[in-house]
Amino acid sequence: MIARLLAYILACLWLVQAAAAQTIELVMVEQAGCYHCTEWKKTIGPIYPKTPEGAYAPLRMVSRADAPPPDVTFARPVNFTPTFILVENGQELARIEGHPGEDFFWGLLDMMLRQNTDFADPVKTN
Repeated sequence: MIARLLAYILACLWLVQAAAAQTIELVMVEQAGCYHCTEWKKTIGPIYPKTPEGAYAPLRMVSRADAPPPDVTFARPVNFTPTFILVENGQELARIEGHPGEDFFWGLLDMMLRQNTDFADPVKTN
């Protein structure tokens, strides 16, 4: 009886967690031979998932030939690569076209997240 009750409670907790799952993601559209795509993947790609931005909007990379993915609707076609498209519940919220360099990328991404979502940096303590 206790095992059955525990299983029920765990199933309920899993359902609550699944319902609260994040629906925001950053879709990077790239294409073969794109120099700036390669640079982004070398300089920013490895650290992106470790940042507050990456935790909030996980990255999904797709080829321009396969864009948009079947579960995503873009507001307009992708003409430049890389293009970074902020998506919520499968709908485009905003985008960054091109890769302006590491310093500008983080500022543009932060601005895009703050203007279109409830993103906020975690409180920093000393």
